[in-house]
Amino acid sequence: MKSKAFIQSVFIALGGFLFGYDIAMISGTTSALESLFELSKFQLGFTVAIALVGTIIGTLIIGKPADKYGRKKVLQFTVLIFALAAAGSALSQHWYTFLVFRFIQGMIVGSVSVIVPMYIAEISPAKVRGQYVMLNQFNVVTAILSAYLVNYFIAKNIEFSAWRYMIGFEVIPSVIFLLLLFKVEPSPRWLVQQSRMAEAIKVFKSLGFESPEKEAETISLSLRHNEKGKEANLFSGKNAFSIMVTVLIAMFNQLAGINAIIYYAPRIFEMTGLGQDTALLQSISIGLTNLIFTFVALFLIDKYGRRTLLMIGSVGMVLFLSLISRAFFLNSFDGYSVMVYLIGFIAFFALSQGAVLWVFISEIFPNNVRAKGQALGSFTHWVMAAIVSWTFPIVTNMPSIGGGWSFAFFALMMALHFVFAWKVIPETKGRTLEEIQNDISRRHKS
Repeated sequence: MKSKAFIQSVFIALGGFLFGYDIAMISGTTSALESLFELSKFQLGFTVAIALVGTIIGTLIIGKPADKYGRKKVLQFTVLIFALAAAGSALSQHWYTFLVFRFIQGMIVGSVSVIVPMYIAEISPAKVRGQYVMLNQFNVVTAILSAYLVNYFIAKNIEFSAWRYMIGFEVIPSVIFLLLLFKVEPSPRWLVQQSRMAEAIKVFKSLGFESPEKEAETISLSLRHNEKGKEANLFSGKNAFSIMVTVLIAMFNQLAGINAIIYYAPRIFEMTGLGQDTALLQSISIGLTNLIFTFVALFLIDKYGRRTLLMIGSVGMVLFLSLISRAFFLNSFDGYSVMVYLIGFIAFFALSQGAVLWVFISEIFPNNVRAKGQALGSFTHWVMAAIVSWTFPIVTNMPSIGGGWSFAFFALMMALHFVFAWKVIPETKGRTLEEIQNDISRRHKS
């Protein structure tokens, strides 16, 4: 029988489904939106990007409410707003109205990307924390594949305003998620922060922790060195190492080229000479590979550790990105070779960067600034996602750069990432969040 902490982690991780579904769903609506609202290419790009802008802002503003009102209450409120905004987007009759609702949806996606992994990390026992937090990423990739399939089914079976059903479908998982959130406990670490020790101990007991009183006291001790009533400052010397590794791991995550490949896979295949008729198969094959290897990583992350997976993934990504680069340089596109290389890249990415990013960021900050640290990591991730996604089609169309140099750049970044994982990243598997902080504090003092 699975522990209560696992069941609650499953419920909370459904936030990752909203996150992943919204990202992938919009790809099926662009042609209809362009036609209905009579959009120029610039306006269409802005229509897609407005949610991403909202996502970046959402990561910036959610930290304080999450610390003040608690992870559970803020998550419930944001999911309710998401459901209403999804309905508003689906029912919009005017372009400006649509933009407003999509911006709100983006803000909620950004907020959820901060709260969910942090919340799960705070309710999970140390020895299985990586696996539990990874449920969020597993739901993200499940949702991406689901969105491709739902969009395809709706497009095949609904002739009039199919795009409205594609967006409106988001209301269903968001309502289910909202109802399940009533079943979860508040974060016991947040309760200790609020000086509600008795409640925290009770939650630790219900979640199956071996020494609830000891857990609560350890967290309390980790908070005591901060002045009472004074707001904790993320950007202080003692958090410098955590900030540095968080910003770098979030940057490297996008400098692998993952979003460029997810968003522009059909364009990449067209560059190799394959026809548009195979686009759906290609998208589904990439989505399915992502899902399978994220599932594999669920069973490896707490056994072999975060750092080991990052190093193994770096080697595999350098290999396959180099093969893609070589194919473009030599203009050698025999059969489905590039598709095979892309699937190989996705497999190693899902096994490493995709699996580790949100787990590691949720572990590396002290209790009193974890929400702000998680927000910083999410903010960095989304800003880099925007930069890479917007520049990729531009640079690949430049004769002096093209696909060869673009993928060579991604390969170089993953070679640097290997060195970063090997020399800088600390291993966090099997350790309590407070033990990790004690090690970082000693590193700061030395």
